[in-house]
Amino acid sequence: QAQVVESGGGLVQPGGSLNLSCVASGFTFEQYAMTLRWYRQAPGKERELVATINYSGGIIYADFVKGRFTIVRDNVKNTLYLQMTSLTVEDTAVYYCRAWGGDANDFWGQGTQVTVSS
Repeated sequence: QAQVVESGGGLVQPGGSLNLSCVASGFTFEQYAMTLRWYRQAPGKERELVATINYSGGIIYADFVKGRFTIVRDNVKNTLYLQMTSLTVEDTAVYYCRAWGGDANDFWGQGTQVTVSS
């Protein structure tokens, strides 16, 4: 069964750091030359795009995470990472990864909760 599964969420104090992971199984990132993305959805808000890394390694960040978050892909381990630093309460959300290799190969994870609170 092809899927992606996120992990690494949790409770952290403002100013802290967390590292999220997203592991793919049943397919490989290289198989479909996939673009990988992290999204997040806060309570009562729409899902928003956080960061994108394409197959060539090109990266785009949302303005609200620039300089604080780093997206990394490991095609050998079939894993996507999101390294988050200087977290604020506004970063509290469920974080989702997405592996997209065309409309027929579009995989979303179930999400991992990140809570930033003192």
